[in-house]
Amino acid sequence: MGKQQRKKPKKLVPEEAWVKIFARLSLRNIARFRSVCKEWKSIIDSEFFRDLYESINSSSSSVSWSIMDRRNKTLSLEIVGHHGCERWGLTNSLGASLITSYNPETTTLRKTSVLSCTDGIVLLYTEDSQGSPMYHVGNPLLRQWVRIPLPPHLSSFDVVRLQENRLFSDTGLVTKMERGIAVGYKVVWILASCVISRELNFMIYSSETGLWKTKNVRTPIALIWSRLKYSVSLNGILYWLAAAGNTIDANHVASYDLFHNDDIDDECNIILFPGKQYLRCQRFKRTITTSARSVMYCNVFSGDGGRIIRVWRLISTNNDPKSWQLLWKLNTKLSLKGLGADYFPVVMHPLNSDIIYLWSRNKNALVLLNLRTHKFSLHKESSSSENKSMDGCIMRFSGCKEYMDLVYPLFYNDFIGNHNLYFSQYVLPRWFNPLPQLSP
Repeated sequence: MGKQQRKKPKKLVPEEAWVKIFARLSLRNIARFRSVCKEWKSIIDSEFFRDLYESINSSSSSVSWSIMDRRNKTLSLEIVGHHGCERWGLTNSLGASLITSYNPETTTLRKTSVLSCTDGIVLLYTEDSQGSPMYHVGNPLLRQWVRIPLPPHLSSFDVVRLQENRLFSDTGLVTKMERGIAVGYKVVWILASCVISRELNFMIYSSETGLWKTKNVRTPIALIWSRLKYSVSLNGILYWLAAAGNTIDANHVASYDLFHNDDIDDECNIILFPGKQYLRCQRFKRTITTSARSVMYCNVFSGDGGRIIRVWRLISTNNDPKSWQLLWKLNTKLSLKGLGADYFPVVMHPLNSDIIYLWSRNKNALVLLNLRTHKFSLHKESSSSENKSMDGCIMRFSGCKEYMDLVYPLFYNDFIGNHNLYFSQYVLPRWFNPLPQLSP
C-alpha cells in the first residue's frame, strides 16, 4: 500500500498575500500606494478591504486631529496639532498637510484661507492675482481638490460685496456619511435679512447635482444674527450661536439639517442653552464643540469655594428642557490642585467625551483633563521635549499662547462685546474619504 499523500497547505495567491500585508500598514502609506497604483485602487476602496483593515486595526482608535484658529485668515490656522497616531501614522501635523497639499500650478494666488473642515474634507477660499474669489473643496491627504462654481446669479464682484456684509457667512460645509465614508457634501452660504430677524436666506451647492439652489428659512422667534459667521457641522446639520432678547451672550443654538430638509422651505430649530440657574456664577460666555459624534457645551462655574466644570451633550434639537443631558460635573478644587484658578475651556476631545482641553493662564499651558478619572496633564508650547497626549499622539503647538491671550477677553463673561466660535476641530476620518463625484 503506497504512502498516503499529504495535502499541501493552501498557498495564498500573490494578491491575497499582498492584501493582508497592506491591511497592516498605516492609512497614510496605503493612501500613497492607492494614488500611484491604479490596479490596487479598486481593491483598497472595496468594502472587503475596509472590513479586513478594521478587523486587524480595531485597537488603533486614535486619529490625527488639530485645534484650529478661526480668526486667522491665512492657511496656517493650526494652534495645536496631534499627529503620529497609529491609524494614519502622520509624521507632520494636519496644518502642515494643508499647506503642502493645495498648490495650484496654473494660477498665482494672493490669498488662501481655510473656511471649514468636516469629516476630513476641507472648504478652501482663494483669490487670484486679480482678486477674483474662488472656492475649492478637497481632501488634503489624498490631494483631491474640486473648484466650486460661484452661484449663477452672482458675479465675482457680488461675492466680494457679500463678504463685506457682517450678516453673511460663506463658511458652511456639511457631509452625508454612510458607514464612515462621505458620499456627498454641501457648501452652504447664509445671509440674514437684518441683525434681528426671523428669516435667513440659504444658498446651497450640492456635490450630488453640481448645482446651487436658494432657500428661505425662518426661525420660530426673532434672533440676533451677529454670530452667524462660523458654524459647527455634524451629521449633515449646521449649528450656530444665536441670541434672543437683550443679552450680550448667546442663549440659543440654531440648527438646520441640510439633507433631510432639502426640498422644502421650513424653519430652523432653536435650542435654548442649559444651565440658566447657574447664570450668576458662569465664568465664560457660551460656546459649542463636538465630541464622539455629539454637540457639546462646556463651561466653568464658581461654587463651593472653587471651580465647577459642567459638560452637557445635545441629545435633541427640540427647544425643551430635555434637549441637553448633563454629562459631567466636576468640582476642580481637588482634581486640579496646583493648577491655579484661571483657566477656561477650549474644546472637547473629538473622539473621547471623557477628555476636555482647557487653557491655564496661570501656567501658560494646555490642560488635558480626564473627567472620568480626574487625571490631568500640562503641555507647554515652550517645552523642548515631545508632548504626548492622553491617546498617545504627539502634540505640536504653533502660536497657541498668543491666540489664547487674544481670545480670553472675548470669552470672559464680564466682557461687554461679541464673541464667536473661535475654536474648531479638524479631525481625520477613520477611513478614506475620497471626494464624492457628481451623480450620473
